[in-house]
Amino acid sequence: MRKLENSELDRKSVEDFKEAQKTPITIILDDIRSLNNIGSVFRTADAFLIEKIFLCGITAVPPNKEIHKTALGATETVEWQYCETVLEAIEIARNDGAIIAAIEQVEGSKSLEDFEVEIGKKYALIFGNEVFGVSQEAVENSDFCIEIPQLGTKHSLNIAVSAGIVIWDLFAKIRIL
Repeated sequence: MRKLENSELDRKSVEDFKEAQKTPITIILDDIRSLNNIGSVFRTADAFLIEKIFLCGITAVPPNKEIHKTALGATETVEWQYCETVLEAIEIARNDGAIIAAIEQVEGSKSLEDFEVEIGKKYALIFGNEVFGVSQEAVENSDFCIEIPQLGTKHSLNIAVSAGIVIWDLFAKIRIL
């Protein structure tokens, strides 16, 4: 086996990315404080052709040197919008036809492994603050909540890790349909 050179990876140009058919997923970041987490989510969104990212509340916005360190240019490809509140982002996504899913541990949540996507539907995924998680008001305004199964001693995962897991899972399920 030989490791491939970057030139052999056949990646899209910025223009090709913007013209490409997107995966019907929008991401809503609810008061994310870490610039590295924000950048990592942008990079994951680029990798899976995500439609858009909403940056809400205290979540920083590009251009930002610290976001760029982990985004590595994905802020130039992935569409994004700032909203003062998470409820504003939820309303915009819902008006665009998205089903709203908070990624949070709540009573009655759906386990990610059991979650089934619906053909032809758009999804808006809410990821929350590193300490407090998705806000209660966002949970209450979601159509349902998805929980990532965890078997260890910790109560949560890093938001960038959570985003990667959930986005990959939905991407894979959508591509099968």
